[in-house]
Amino acid sequence: MKNDNAVRAPIVGYSRHRLATDGQGVTTLVIFHGCPLRCRWCINPYTFDPNTKYTQTTPEELYDKLKVDDIYFRATGGGVTFGGGEPLLYADFLQSFRALCGDSWHLCVETSLSVPWKNVAVAAECIDTFYIDCKDTNENIYRAYTGKDNSLMLENLEKLAKKIPVERIVVRLPLIPEFNTDADRQKSKKLLSQMGITCFDAFEYKIKTKK
Repeated sequence: MKNDNAVRAPIVGYSRHRLATDGQGVTTLVIFHGCPLRCRWCINPYTFDPNTKYTQTTPEELYDKLKVDDIYFRATGGGVTFGGGEPLLYADFLQSFRALCGDSWHLCVETSLSVPWKNVAVAAECIDTFYIDCKDTNENIYRAYTGKDNSLMLENLEKLAKKIPVERIVVRLPLIPEFNTDADRQKSKKLLSQMGITCFDAFEYKIKTKK
């Protein structure tokens, strides 16, 4: 019998057997629909496209699909990475999923932290590693690229760094052509280091330009 009160989240799909990406060991990436940002060069624009097909899924249904890789997760220290879109929009779903898989799976999220703090606080109790897509700490650069203000992201990040061990937080600092420079990125790193952040992932966006 269907439980109409069950926790559900819109899931576009998932990708199995990922190595050396989206977390340690063998991982499965789960892609959620929905995002509060509108980044200019988003690599997953379908996650906020209203025409994208997704399935309203319960944690139990997702666990039943992913447990086939239990042996790989346990053997490699891997597990599940929740991405999107913005997975922290569905923090209660993540919490319920953790209760099902237990502590043997390493759970990660890829998040912009542009959600209410209560969502982040719930995730902090059940997620092992947070990959924070910072973009840039400069308000003008952030707004130009995402269409939103970055104060919520920074406030949530500062709170998160005080709530959990900073080793569980990896902040991504991209070099975004036409939007920021390496000097901007160094300023961001300095500010975030003052918050106590120690793990950074610096890389450059590769933008395909039309000929």
